[in-house]
Amino acid sequence: MIAPMKTTATSTDVARLANVSQSAVSRTFTPGASVSEQTRQRVMEAARKLGYRPNAHARSLITKRSRIIGLVLSHLENLFYPAALERLARRLQHDGYHVLLFISDNQNSDELVQEILQYHVDGIVLAATTLSSVLAQRCADAAIPVVLFNRVMAAGSPATVSSVRSDNMAGGRLVARHLCEAGYKRIAYIAGQEESSTNLERERGFREGLAERGQRIWARGVGNYDQQQAAEVARQMFGSAERPDSVFVASDHMAFAVMDVLRHELGLRVPQDVGLVGFDNVPQAAWPSYALTTFEQPLGPMVEATADLLQRHLQEEGRTRCENVVVPGQLVLRNTTRPRAPPAR
Repeated sequence: MIAPMKTTATSTDVARLANVSQSAVSRTFTPGASVSEQTRQRVMEAARKLGYRPNAHARSLITKRSRIIGLVLSHLENLFYPAALERLARRLQHDGYHVLLFISDNQNSDELVQEILQYHVDGIVLAATTLSSVLAQRCADAAIPVVLFNRVMAAGSPATVSSVRSDNMAGGRLVARHLCEAGYKRIAYIAGQEESSTNLERERGFREGLAERGQRIWARGVGNYDQQQAAEVARQMFGSAERPDSVFVASDHMAFAVMDVLRHELGLRVPQDVGLVGFDNVPQAAWPSYALTTFEQPLGPMVEATADLLQRHLQEEGRTRCENVVVPGQLVLRNTTRPRAPPAR
């Protein structure tokens, strides 16, 4: 005897059993859609009895929306970005989206973005990386919003991509002001990736802040946001008697490596011999073993601004004007810099 084929319950079957319209069933299983609690309970109970599961692919063919956001991250070894990934994913999931994660190894993510577009995503978030003007225009033509997180497009690029970042220039100026007011005179800078927008803005603000107080960068090295490279810069910069008395490092990730070299390899005291400031305020910066003075990138507000931009662009189907959101941060004073010097009498 041949067993009868098992039929799959449809939304029509659920609507009939729950005694509601088929559109009510659809709204029940559409994140963010309006449906009364009584109707939702009736639909869910009918779906449970029938073994009904909504077909996300079929729904996307009808709505023309996949409810998938492509998320590209770089520099995952930097503890700022895993924290950003978790918060972004949670916020997007709360909004009813699924996250498709890709990891980039460089500053330009064109190849990955071209791959992401094959999945018919609703939007794209790029963190610590960017894309070319040509591909940005392709996304705009396809009405797929792109938001850069903690980056901006290069100067002169078409205004087709939105961005969210902390106030890097203000952060650099605050660091300069603090080091000058603490009495440091030979102030160094260890840069991140030379051409990244984060480094360019932080260094510009830092230079301007020093100039306002009649100072300049006394020594400079490039760590490329990499701990090993930053450690080697520290060995060369501080390995002689004619060394800086303080240093601003363009990320906490590098600053930890610099501090380890100063204290454990070169035998220097922080902050008595060398003042040290980082940038990001990752959770580990507050650990007693580091207690790092740093500029805090406001991760929560940055994530909220990113999700809000995506939502607005999606609701307007790409017609929303692109925006560049700058979120203010704050300088967090801990134990790696001296307190403000008393005024001269």
